[in-house]
Amino acid sequence: MKLCDLATIRTNFPEANFWLVRRGSEERCGEPTRVFNPEHIGVRVERTDILLPDYLFYVFVSIHNTGHWKRLATGTLSLVNIRVSDVRNIELSPV
Repeated sequence: MKLCDLATIRTNFPEANFWLVRRGSEERCGEPTRVFNPEHIGVRVERTDILLPDYLFYVFVSIHNTGHWKRLATGTLSLVNIRVSDVRNIELSPV
């Protein structure tokens, strides 16, 4: 199952549970944050019966720390970005 089956993911989304830094340095791109910025990618879990928003936040902390976004980030020089589709297509597996 993909993340987009359980959550709404888009930019300029103040109602989101948390946000991912969409554009910035390679080290910062994809970093989860609890601070709204219209440029960040917002993630709001719709199916809280299956997935808790706080748990997903820490899953994204782990994804960021393992360097997943560095492989997907596009751009030149010191400014790179990730796409909303990259976040929507993250595969979730049942535990």
